[in-house]
Formats: sequence, C-alpha cells, structure tokens
Amino acid sequence: MSVLLGDDNRRESSPFINSENDRGQYYDGKNMEEMDSNPMVSSLLNKLANYTNLPQGVREHEEAENEDGVRRVTVMGPQMGTFIGVYLPCMQNILGVILFLRLTWIVGTAGILGSFAIVSMCCACTLLTAISMSAIATNGVVPAGGSYYMISRSLGPEFGGAVGLCFYLGTTFAGSMYILGTIEILLTYIVPDAAIFVAATKEDESAAMLNNMRVYGSCCLALMALVVFVGVKYVNKLALVFLAWVVLSIMAIYAGVIRTVIEPPDFPICLLGNRTLKNDQFDKCLKTEVVKNITYTTDLWSLFCESKHLNATCDDYFSVNNVTEIQGIPGLLSGVIKENLWGDYGPVEMLIEKKSMPSVAVKDNTNDIYKPYVFNDIATYFTLLVGIYFPSVTGIMAGSNRSGDLRDAQRSIPIGTILAIATTSFIYISCVVLFGACIEGVVLRDKFGDSVKKNLVVGTLAWPSPWVIVIGSFFSCCGAGLQSLTGAPRLLQAIARDGIVPFLQVFGHGKANGEPTWALLLTAGICEIGILIASLDAVAPILSMFFLMCYLFVNLACAVQTLLRTPNWRPRFKFYHWTLSFLGMSLCLSLMFISSWYYALVAMVIAGCIYKYIEYRGAEKEWGDGIRGLSLNAARYALIRLEESPPHTKNWRPQLLVLCKLDPDMLVKHPRLLSFTSQLKAGKGLTIVCSVLEGTYMTRGNDAKTGEENLKAAMSAERTKGFAHVVVASNLRDGFSLLIQSAGLGGMKHNAVLMAWPAGWKQAPDSYAWKNFIETVRETTSAHQALLVAKNIDHFPGNQERLKEGTIDVWWIVHDGGLLMLLPFLLRQHKVWRKCKMRIFTVAQIDDNSIQMKKDLQMFLYHLRLDAEVEVVEMHGSDISAFTYEKTLVMEQRSQMLRQMQLSRTEREREAQLIHDRNTASHSALNDKSATTSPENVHMTWTKDKLVNERTKNREGNVGVKDIFNMKPEWENLNQSNVRRMHTAVKLNEAVVNKSQNSQLVLLNMPGPPKNKEGDENYMEFLEVLMEGLDRVLLVRGGGREVITIYS
Repeated sequence: MSVLLGDDNRRESSPFINSENDRGQYYDGKNMEEMDSNPMVSSLLNKLANYTNLPQGVREHEEAENEDGVRRVTVMGPQMGTFIGVYLPCMQNILGVILFLRLTWIVGTAGILGSFAIVSMCCACTLLTAISMSAIATNGVVPAGGSYYMISRSLGPEFGGAVGLCFYLGTTFAGSMYILGTIEILLTYIVPDAAIFVAATKEDESAAMLNNMRVYGSCCLALMALVVFVGVKYVNKLALVFLAWVVLSIMAIYAGVIRTVIEPPDFPICLLGNRTLKNDQFDKCLKTEVVKNITYTTDLWSLFCESKHLNATCDDYFSVNNVTEIQGIPGLLSGVIKENLWGDYGPVEMLIEKKSMPSVAVKDNTNDIYKPYVFNDIATYFTLLVGIYFPSVTGIMAGSNRSGDLRDAQRSIPIGTILAIATTSFIYISCVVLFGACIEGVVLRDKFGDSVKKNLVVGTLAWPSPWVIVIGSFFSCCGAGLQSLTGAPRLLQAIARDGIVPFLQVFGHGKANGEPTWALLLTAGICEIGILIASLDAVAPILSMFFLMCYLFVNLACAVQTLLRTPNWRPRFKFYHWTLSFLGMSLCLSLMFISSWYYALVAMVIAGCIYKYIEYRGAEKEWGDGIRGLSLNAARYALIRLEESPPHTKNWRPQLLVLCKLDPDMLVKHPRLLSFTSQLKAGKGLTIVCSVLEGTYMTRGNDAKTGEENLKAAMSAERTKGFAHVVVASNLRDGFSLLIQSAGLGGMKHNAVLMAWPAGWKQAPDSYAWKNFIETVRETTSAHQALLVAKNIDHFPGNQERLKEGTIDVWWIVHDGGLLMLLPFLLRQHKVWRKCKMRIFTVAQIDDNSIQMKKDLQMFLYHLRLDAEVEVVEMHGSDISAFTYEKTLVMEQRSQMLRQMQLSRTEREREAQLIHDRNTASHSALNDKSATTSPENVHMTWTKDKLVNERTKNREGNVGVKDIFNMKPEWENLNQSNVRRMHTAVKLNEAVVNKSQNSQLVLLNMPGPPKNKEGDENYMEFLEVLMEGLDRVLLVRGGGREVITIYS
C-alpha cells in the first residue's frame, strides 16, 4: 500500500549489506561523481543494498546518532534513479496480500471474464490516476506529505484536509488488512495447531476463527507498533528481504505454470457426486477398498456413516452418489479454461460443486453442514469482489511520496509509476488467465484450500514448492503492515503540523527526534478496530473507499488545474488531458458505489464533515489552490450573466451599501449598524460596508488599511457577511458620492444605501454633517437607489438579543414600490425579530372611505402573502396650532441668524441649546391648542394616484388657511409652505407617537429633500419633528421601482 510521508526531511543512512565501517565511509564521503565512476554491477548492488521502501520524512531520525548517542553530520548519499526510487517501491506496494490470498478465489467465483473485467477496471482507474498524479507531481516539488500535499495545494486546505484524513484512515485500515492477512497465513497454512479457540461444533468454526484472528492480530499489531516506535531502521533493514520474497513468489507462480505444460503437479481432489470434499481427514478418495479379497471401509466412509461396518446407515447423498478423484491442477493444456470462463456466485454456505459431474439429488440436505463438504464462507456477488480486489492495485503513490530522494523527480515519477502500474497490471491479468487455465474451478472457489489438504491454492501451482508462496506472502504481508504503520502516523503528523484541523494539533508533536509518537498511538487504536472486524473480506472494501476517494480528488485536482489554465500550471509531464482526469474521476466514483454503496456514502459523509469543520474552524491558508481559481472563474461568469439584464421584481432583495463612520482610532463608531445589516440580510445577497477618510491616499494609506481591517473584524464579530472597503477622498462628500456611484462590480451592485441618522447635527460646530447627509440623500435619489436611515442605531438590538414580543410598525404614507412592506418581512426572518408582529398604518383624510381603505389594504396584503394587522388612522382637518407656527418661526429665525452672523463655535452651541429650550417650553405650553387648515394642503396619501391629485391641487395654489392674518404679527411673514410642512410633520408625529410609541421599530416614509438648497436646514428640522418622541426609527426612501409583487 502507499506509504505516506512525515514532515521531516533529514536523510537516512542505513545500507542493509554494508558493515558499520562501510556505512560511515559510504555516506560520509561519497558523491555523485564517485557513484557514476563505479562499475555498473557494483553501483547496482550498492543501490539495492541501500534500497528502502520508506520515503523521505519516514527516515529514522535516530540513525543520525552513532552508538555513543553523539550527533554526527551526515553527507547526503547518492540520490536514486527511476528503477530504485520509484519502480521498485511502487511494485512492492502494489503487489501484496490479495494476489496471494484472494485472487484465485476471485477468478473461480467471478470466472475469467468477470475477473478480467474487475482487474481491468481497477487497473484503468489507477493508470488514469497515475497520469493525473504525474502531472501534479511534476508541477513543482512534492515535499513530505505526498498525496496529501498534492491535493491540499491543488484543491485547498478544506479538500486537502478531508482527503488527507480519508487517506490516513485508508492507510491505517490497510495496516489492519495486512495484519489480518499475516495471521490468516499463519493460522491456516503455517501453524494451524496454534489456534487458541477451537470450535466444539461445526456452527462455531467461523466464530472461533474470527476470535483467533482478533487475539493474534492484536498481538501482532502490538509487536509491529513496538518495532515502529523503537525505530524505523528495523523496518528499513527488512525492506529488501520483503521485496525479494515478493519477486521470488511471483517468479515461482510463472515457473509453476510452465511446469504444468511439462508435468502437472499432483494435487488430487475428491468429489462425492459433484460436491467437493475436504480431504484433510482422509487419504484415499474411496468409499471401500479391497485388501486380499476382503472389503474394508475407508476413513471417508466413517465421515458419512454411523459406523465402519458395511451395513451401517449412511448419509442419503453418500449412498446414491459415487466418489471421483480428479486432479486439482490439470495444467495449461487441459482445456479447463473453458469451464472457468463464467462465474459461479452463490449465497453463504453454498456447496462448491463441479457442474459437469453427474450427481443424484436427495430430498434431505439438512445435515450437509456437518459433513466434510467445502462451502462458501460468505455470499458472493460481483460488486463484493470489486471491493475486495481493489486494495491490490493501490500503492501507486509510493513514487511521488519520495520525490525528495530522486535524482530527477520530474522524470522518474511519471516513468517509474506508469511502468510499475503497467507491470503489475500485466501480472494481475496474466495471473487471472493462467489461474483459470491451469487450476480446476472447484479448487479456485475453495478460498482456504480445504480440498487440497489445507494448502494455499496459489501455492499448489507454484514451483518448486507451495512453501515459497506461503513464506513469500507471509513476509509480504508483514512488510506491508509495517510500512502502513510507519507511513500513516507521518501523514497524520503532516496534516497536524499544517494546522488546518485544530483538534489534531497534539498529533503534530512526537519524540525529540521528530518521531510521531502520539500519531502512532492513534493509528494503532484505529488499526485495532479493523482487526476486531477480523475478516479480511470485510476490511478490504473499507480501505477501498478511502483510497478511491483520494484518487478521485487527485484526478479532480488535475482536471481543475488544466481547465483553469492557471499560469503556474506547467507540468513537465505532458501526456495528460482533462478528459482523462474526468474519466479517472468518474471511474473512481463508479467503483466506490459498485464496491459498496453504503460504505461509499459513509466515506463521503466523513469527508464532508471534515471539509465543513475545516471551513468553519480550521486555520485560513492561502496556498494558491485550484478551487480558489475555480471560484474566480465562476464569479466572473456569474457577474457577466448578471449584467445582461436587471433583476426581476421577484428576485429583488436589498443589496446594501452600508456607510459607516470610523472614530479617530479607526474603530467602527456604530457597530449596531452592522448587526442591523446582518438581521436584514440573513447572510443573503450583497453587503458592502464602506467608510471614507479625509485626506490623500499617499498620507492616509496606512489608516485606510487599518480601518479596513477593523471593519472586517467588526463585521466578523457581528456576523455580517460581505465586503469591507475604506476609501480616502479630499472630503467626505466626494468620497460618499464615489462609493454610491462605483461600489460593486457588474451585476453585483448595491441597490440600497443604509446609514445612521446624524444625531448631533444641531450641536455640530459646522454644517458639514447635515449637508453631507442631505447630499447623500440626493445622490441616492439620482442613482435610483433606495435609502434606509436608522435613528438611534445604538439602541437597536444586537444579534444575541431575542425580542420576546412587540411590534414592527409600518407607517405607509406614500407608495414607494413596496419597500416598506418588504423590510419587516425580511427582518422577521431573523431570530432577533422573529416573535415581533407586523402592523401597517395608513392615513385617511376627511374625504376618504376609511372602511373601504382598510378592506383594500387587507386584500392587498393577502395577495402579497404578508401577515400583518392593518389600521387606518384618520387625520381630520384641524387648525394649524400655535405650536406649529412657533416651531416654524424658531426654525426660520435660527436659519436666518446663522446665515447673517458667522457665529463662533461657542456661540452656536449656546444658540442651539437656547432654541432647544424654547422648543420644549413652547411644546408644553401650546400642546393643547389647535387651528384649522384646509386638508388638501396636508400631503398624506397611500396611493400614487392620490399623490398626483394632491400635487395638482397644490399647483393650483389652493391655500385656504383660516384666520391666517389674525395671528401674531411676527408670524405674518412666515413662509406658508414651511408652515404647511411643519403642520404635516407635527400632526403625523402626534399620530405615530400615539400609536407606535412602544413598538420595537417604526418604519416611516422619508420625504425627499427640497430642490432649493436654501431649505436644507428646514428639511432636517421637518425630519427631526417627524421622528420626535420615538426610539428606534427607520426612515425608508424607495428607489423608484417595484420591489414586491403579488405574482408567483
């Protein structure tokens, strides 16, 4: 299997053959020139002597110390070429336990054609993955971490962490599979008497075997973990031995096949009728034998009959069927290949039968389980065999994992890996055909060799002895298990040290020399889970899932990088194409669901959970990954599409430009403005939070960056998702104007502006505050954008608060496209405002039918699918009160005085306070007095038609104010337009305060500013009067388009 990398790159200096003195001499002085000047045979022997299947980062750090424990500096040895560095490690990782223990059974069960399909699919999958991997591995150096590094740097930390951990789990379960394979060989073929648990009955045999596997497997795991903990140098020293046995075993298989042509080996199997018998309890395949003319019963007779006597009662099937002995290995030229072309699947405990043999059926088969027949130990079907076989083609990452050890990684990795896959694919496919052509079908389907005296089935074919395969497969499994236990902890250590998964940080630490002690303990713990499953056939599909998922993402990474044409994507390996990567990806996904759809779903859920965890809790990393490039491309495409046409009314939602103020410390002045934004948006749509600094960018560039960082921090604290931007302009007015005009990009532009009401505008030392505010209102109106102005924004609820009750009151005076209706609905989607009820108030005048208005409005809301209480407030004609005149007079006098006299800052503050005191006194003294004015002068309506009619009447100059000349002399010169506006504001404010003083939020139509700039200050006064006595107010000005519709 693939051996994965740790994080340390110190070199290892451990030849297997050289003596201690030679070792120091070899590594301390040898360089590339010396290596090249050696004779070719000597050079090859040196390389083989120093062959290791452990990649960089897995090297034993202890070997940098000599026997006295003193550190010595090692000189880097000669780096490896394609054959030693990539080809042999890949071969050793790919060829393993499944080839020796399960391939014959797969061929017998699936048939030659079915097995050929399985092997071809799996080998095609790894070949396509190797092509993608070669492209990624030759696009720069792949350091410690191997496949994890490739995926994380290509697809980002989320994918990298998810797939890296899946690959770690796969490698760990691979360790379990190899250990189970080791114990299966030990207990079944080498020392079957060593079993601790012995079955009392036939039914308990399977359970006893599993328990033996658990006990011995746990002991073997503990021993292997101890070896890895003590030092990888011991694993290192055995690498060449393991490789030699694997090569020797495969050569023995081919030699055995050639031998069958000359002289087939003698492995007789005994059939009763067409049923295969276990022949470990008898020697002669006879019911009776004649010795000196006397008929004796055999050991086989005793197994089926009650006694050894000829007249004993025997099993019905035994009585009516003959015993036949045939050769288990008929040979290459026997023609058995025709019988083995097709599969023979069946349920658990199905008898293994040779269909071409004659058999007499009997009715009672209940006692068959107690007879020495060979049974299926598990139910077999095509998809199960795919899952069991796939681990035998994994291990293709071994070359890319060791790129730092290679003389020319850019050349060696593609050639070595693809050659190794081609070689192993040839071995597997040829073995499928040769097994089917040489071995009897019933022997192939006999998983544990019960019909050939408990011999390993593939061993029966080998020459010179079955023990070559038994010992070879035993060492192969041991070596692969040790490699898995060595590589997996270092992969976990590499992920932990990247810091992308916070809870894994502890596994980044280890011994003083970098050995991942904690990661090894976790690996051993997970490995124990696989051993407790105790069945190699059950563990194999689990690790197939994790490896397939890793290969899937390697293909995805290559495809994404190729399609994006990233400038940095310049692999030296040129024989790749995105279609091949997609084909490989599709094949991986298909194999996952073919093998086991529920394991596939579990693996995907695990990967998905890790992905989301890293996304929310993991450290932010910028690795220039392909997913970021993919996001940029997708964003560009979407923006271009969005710009083609304006959004339909059904898709309209407020895309907010939030105008924030920063204090002198560059901190956000009103953070609740951001809270309100997140409540209004609920994470949807566009939010751009902006601020303006006065000055030049040359002098205030750093302030702008600091302010932007503080804005982002405040947005994060208030859970506002969006973009932050701080601009520097010569004055605030120009800055806000530029933002309103140019913020956003393409179709992702704002359509609404949110800002806070300038609360202290009266007390301000200059008029810039309110003038900037009014100019911003004019700008948004000109740009056809909606405007939201929040009064007392600091009193608005935070995101953690929950309003238990209360109302959101909408005062719908003028139709503005439905924005007033839409905003409360959006607010109530958020948990802060969810329990608030929505009330809509509209104003009726003396000539309006209030009852009909209410019915019409209720029907309108019904069609809009909005739940709200409706109330019509009647404002009958009344005299303009003395208070109104007083307010107007004070407003005009103050404006005139401030224009005529350039008051100093102190005097203006005193003047403002004096006016405030007079206003308060006037309000309390004259609150109960009222006068009458013609109602048509009060601009209150709730439909566009009525608004047009009112304006027409006003243009006709129909100003009827009773007794206007009988007022106090100082009121005679007042601007009557200002008086009417003030009257409207005062009366409306009285109605609003009366109905909505205790509501959680009041939404009001915001009247537009005057065309003549001389009335700007009066406009601010009107708005102030309109909102007087209310706590939380949101002034809303529509953008001139319908934003809500009754249609679906």
